[in-house]
Amino acid sequence: MHVTLLVGPAVPVPMPQPVMEALQSFQVTSSAGSRSGFQVTFAVENRSPLHTLLVLAGGQVPWLRVLIVLTINSLPSVLMDGLITKQEISGSNDPGVSTLTVTGEDLSVAMDQQQFNGLPYPAMPPPARVALIVAKYAMFGMVPLVIPQIFTDVPVPVEKIPTQQGTDLAYVEKLAADAGHVFYVAPGPAPGMNVAYWGPEIKLGLPQPALNLGMDAHSNVETLSFSIEHAKKAMPIVFIQNALTKTPIPLPIPDISLLNPPLGLLQPLPKSINLMSDTAKLSPMEALSKGMAVAAGSADVVTATGSLDVLRYGTVLKARELVGVRGAGMAFDGLYYVKTVSSTFKPGEFKQNFTLTRNGLISTLPVVPT
Repeated sequence: MHVTLLVGPAVPVPMPQPVMEALQSFQVTSSAGSRSGFQVTFAVENRSPLHTLLVLAGGQVPWLRVLIVLTINSLPSVLMDGLITKQEISGSNDPGVSTLTVTGEDLSVAMDQQQFNGLPYPAMPPPARVALIVAKYAMFGMVPLVIPQIFTDVPVPVEKIPTQQGTDLAYVEKLAADAGHVFYVAPGPAPGMNVAYWGPEIKLGLPQPALNLGMDAHSNVETLSFSIEHAKKAMPIVFIQNALTKTPIPLPIPDISLLNPPLGLLQPLPKSINLMSDTAKLSPMEALSKGMAVAAGSADVVTATGSLDVLRYGTVLKARELVGVRGAGMAFDGLYYVKTVSSTFKPGEFKQNFTLTRNGLISTLPVVPT
């Protein structure tokens, strides 16, 4: 296992050996539905080159970019590509004991600085607006990955011209919420590249190596516990207003779609009904998209939390992807969606805490990929 740290104003460069020797630890948190962040801690001496980092990040450059790359078995994995937002120094009377803590967030923080109120987007559906906004941040290697919503509503310029309100990030997130989508910036696949994803929360794809529990030499997790929230699941009902009679028409929305298939064979019945009366003011396409997002959010009633050692697991567990679980019993074995991952590195040690979710009990597959 090898860690590479790159820092620079726009194009990060590898840190010199004295800086890497001063590295004490770092923590990277990735979560579906929220912004990713990182925290790096160094040991600081009076003549340490880290003081140059303090001066540069203190206002000499607009943004100081940080890349954290972990290489396991000759395979590099970009854990974080972000910008420094805060620095802290903890002093000490003993030489070499002072610590510098650098805190930052992913590159979406650069999209949340300047407001562009009133910027028009004539005859542009939401996916086109998102792609145009993300293109402004190509200097950070940000590439847009935009998935159009199932029900698209293109505004007619003679009737309405959409205008932006707030920062680029706030506006893109609002467009995602209205369409029932998510927006996040993920590092990789190569160092210096980033994917700005705007689309539905996809729970498909090739699963990561399975998490094994209670399998002797094949066990690769330290802890793993499960919980079921029986009262969480609710069925949303959207209201679509009839243009002629002005009468709202209720439509129940299922929590299963092509991009959100059932990961559990036995799914609990909805315990309540969510009447989304505010959708009557929206267009039919917007109301259906919003209802599908609410249904998908309340469907994940099974939650698993645990921790693992990356050296024993053999690779880095990534958020927003699928992973298999084995050895937990018939009710909890199978595929899960990785909701959050918190990675903590210290010299000679790299561990991860994670949260998994799915929408039912009993695996839908006879076996999971190992």
